[in-house]
Amino acid sequence: MAGKGRGKGIAHWPQAERPRERLLAKGPEALSDANLLAILLRTGRRDASAVQVALELLERMGGLGGLAACGTDELCTIPGVGPAKAAQLKAALALGRRSLAAPLSTGTRISSSADLYKHFHPLLREVKHELFKVVLLDAKNVVLREVTVSEGSLTLSIVHPREVFALAVRESAAAVILLHNHPSGDPTPSVEDRHLTSRLAEAGRLLGIRVVDHIVLGDGRYVSFADEGWLTDQ
Repeated sequence: MAGKGRGKGIAHWPQAERPRERLLAKGPEALSDANLLAILLRTGRRDASAVQVALELLERMGGLGGLAACGTDELCTIPGVGPAKAAQLKAALALGRRSLAAPLSTGTRISSSADLYKHFHPLLREVKHELFKVVLLDAKNVVLREVTVSEGSLTLSIVHPREVFALAVRESAAAVILLHNHPSGDPTPSVEDRHLTSRLAEAGRLLGIRVVDHIVLGDGRYVSFADEGWLTDQ
């Protein structure tokens, strides 16, 4: 289009075609991914508008999914995207993920593995490393708090019973739910996952703190040890 020539900023476009004005007039549904990103970027560079920079971002990173998964350093490799703009993009994407997560706060009652999946999947699906979390529960499966115990590949040495159950004892928890993600997208528990779960379940039995479940999150799916009947001996 004539108003969108290379080197012409959005300020030179017809007002009805500018992303911000279109959003205000017609809503975000009327805008492409590139136009929405351009609103966050605000400005382009000397030879490209904010929309053109946004298109380069989407192409280089592999769409919105790739954009959400990449780090700020990667974003800064695109000419026209510096640390400030990279931080704005990451903040907006994080807010979007959080808005999709079902609430999980103190006082929430956990009735099924799906409750945990709905909360954690939007938050963890783009994380490139393993995060091991523990949800502390009272005797009625009501959430006391949730904590991150470790980051990185899971091993018996990294996720140690003392870290998991010291927190549970401190908070007077009656039970815990273990949860971690598989960055590969495949939630099938590994041999290491099974050994770790057995070790933590045994430690819980000795302390009188139930391990209610261990949930492994993948891309759009999950595996629950409890649902599979792998924790029935407790």
